[in-house]
Amino acid sequence: MNAVDLRLYGIIDPVWTGGRPAVDLARAAVAGGCTLIQYRDKSDDVRRMVDSARALKSALAETGVPLLINDRVDVAIASGADGVHLGQTDMHPADARRLLGPSAIIGLTVKTAAQADETFRLPVDYTCIGGVFSTGSKVNEDPPVGLEGFSRIAFRARLASGAPVGAIAGITADNAGSVIAAGADGVAVISAIFMVDDVTAETRRLRAIIDKALEQRRQAQ
Repeated sequence: MNAVDLRLYGIIDPVWTGGRPAVDLARAAVAGGCTLIQYRDKSDDVRRMVDSARALKSALAETGVPLLINDRVDVAIASGADGVHLGQTDMHPADARRLLGPSAIIGLTVKTAAQADETFRLPVDYTCIGGVFSTGSKVNEDPPVGLEGFSRIAFRARLASGAPVGAIAGITADNAGSVIAAGADGVAVISAIFMVDDVTAETRRLRAIIDKALEQRRQAQ
């Protein structure tokens, strides 16, 4: 299992950038404390996705912050990204691992307790549970699991795989602390940082909330 810092996981989607360049937003988010960046694009053609991913990888090269690609193992390979994040209907994690190699970071979306239980047999480095709250940045057929549902699924995912657990969907500075208290090792955000005017400042504010909540949880254990 590869080490991955999920504390503040920024997801860059061209639909949710306010028309600003993804590379500039990635740099700003990392300057504010993002620990992981994902590039997600559900509509562009593959060649442009590879070009965008390469530009993001180059922008992050000196920061030490990994770049993951949403869904597309082929784009991750072509762009030299650090790994992928897969959904339940994307390429199987075992196949992705064979193609990407042992050092690639592979994450997996988990929506149910049954899916969490299955992670014990999968070569994943983290899971991301959601949606926790309602969100406008993605169409979710399933209702939000809420904090109680998240806590229950996260417990089973951590027990099954031993991998860190992130939370996604509708997470902001107002509720991030409660999500960490419910058992998340970090949060994945899109519009909460990439649709604000000052990306670095808002990322820094959110990171401080997360770090404080993680410390409080450690002290309570």
